[in-house]
Amino acid sequence: MSSDDHANELGEFLKARRSEVSPRTVGLPETGAKRRVKGLRREEVALLASISPDYYTRIEQGRRQASAPVLDVLARVLHLDDDEREYLFELAGKEAERPRRQSAQKVSPQLLRVLDELTTSPALVLGRRMDILGWNRMASALLVDFSEIPEKKRNYVWLMFSDNTFRSLHVEWEAMARTAVSMLRMEAGRNPHDQRMAALVGELSMKDDDFRSWWGDHRVTARERGSKTLRHPVAGELTLDWDALTCTSDPEQQLIVWTAEPGSVAHDGLRFLSSWAASEDRSAADH
Repeated sequence: MSSDDHANELGEFLKARRSEVSPRTVGLPETGAKRRVKGLRREEVALLASISPDYYTRIEQGRRQASAPVLDVLARVLHLDDDEREYLFELAGKEAERPRRQSAQKVSPQLLRVLDELTTSPALVLGRRMDILGWNRMASALLVDFSEIPEKKRNYVWLMFSDNTFRSLHVEWEAMARTAVSMLRMEAGRNPHDQRMAALVGELSMKDDDFRSWWGDHRVTARERGSKTLRHPVAGELTLDWDALTCTSDPEQQLIVWTAEPGSVAHDGLRFLSSWAASEDRSAADH
């Protein structure tokens, strides 16, 4: 088969695969008869893959060779299985690496005990994709009741953009949201074959214009430390410092702890919030 034949076959393969991806699968609204094409449009594939529509069009039309990283992203966007992904790379004349399957992350019993012992400091355990794997009572009291959120939506960046309660707490929401996107971009670089990451980014890109714009900036930030100001309905305005501590048993998990300077208004606010949360627990137990 000539190189032109390979390019034509690659284009036909991409067209066939995008026609099989339901818009709902990637978080797009179903608009029925208004959609002229079956499956995804070219510009939608390009958006989900963080490349320009013109670049993707030229790949599909055989006028541009795609790099291995771009092919890898397209394979995730189009939900290709391992065999289809390998075929895509073969058509493009690239060497494909088999994606490494990731095991589900769980918080160790020891770390859960650490969370429970932090009675006046909100704390979370974040995993891959900034998924929220564990939390203590103070984190729920400060931010949102994580037990009420479906596990698949229990993600820090998802909540920042999609949960009104979570979003309204942040006095400087835009700055905090931009930082969260930069952290997620760093996570994406560490796990380039993560299909759940691709689905999360695709869904948020379609759902929120700000996320789509900031994701396109390609800025990256490591999770280490910072500060944020929250306006809490019970504890009032709290300016808190946070630190990210890497777990030795699983370096892809981090313990995030919020604290305040002793004697500060925020420190007193956290103590008040702890007492309030304890009284709420007692009240719930009585009923």
